[in-house]
Amino acid sequence: MALTGLLLLELGLYTSCFICGIVTAASITIVQGNFGGRCMLYGLVNYNATASLIGVRSSSSPSLCYFVSGISVMVAVVCFSLSLYWVYTFCIDGEIRRERRWMNLIVAVSGVFLFFLLITGCMLKIGRDSLCDSVIQNVHNITRCEEAQARKWVSPLEGERFYSSLYKAETAVWVNFFFWVIIAVLVFVQKRQSSVTKIIAGGFGGYGGPAGGLFGDAGVTAAETEPFFNNPARPQ
Repeated sequence: MALTGLLLLELGLYTSCFICGIVTAASITIVQGNFGGRCMLYGLVNYNATASLIGVRSSSSPSLCYFVSGISVMVAVVCFSLSLYWVYTFCIDGEIRRERRWMNLIVAVSGVFLFFLLITGCMLKIGRDSLCDSVIQNVHNITRCEEAQARKWVSPLEGERFYSSLYKAETAVWVNFFFWVIIAVLVFVQKRQSSVTKIIAGGFGGYGGPAGGLFGDAGVTAAETEPFFNNPARPQ
């Protein structure tokens, strides 16, 4: 199969999903690093009014952030590998032949990734909202969570970009999810096109094929197409 527009779009989506996965993993890692390795999803803060400093009262297990980053990295690695494989195949062979079992595998992988990305996106959304609710309730003179980025935090905490990084990570996950929905649809459409092509190629074999081939009826034999009254033999 030649490199069609659908396949080009699919390769572009793989590249985009790779970028989204890297953005999510990097953003979560930056927040963890700024808070001394703590996972601030579902975290709670306290406020020292005397010193005007924001501190961390409690945080989630680091494995929660490791899970989010791990899923994003796994998706990024798979997308990078698929893109590299198809580009290499096209450069070597000049065309790409996609077998049905590989398309079935991509559909299965899409389902798995959509499931985990959905869980990851919900965790980031609810975890960030929980942290922001704690910030708004405990920190004085703050009406929006992002305003806490301009406040001072207890050393060695660095909260200058905690909200922006978590928001960026969540957005990248949902964009990644949407792209994988499109990938699954594209592969399914290519499967249907491949099936239709095989049916046409098998049923309409050409005029030089056996009788009945014109109408795609494989069960019709040559004997069934003979006329009821045989033509008389020509005189010698």
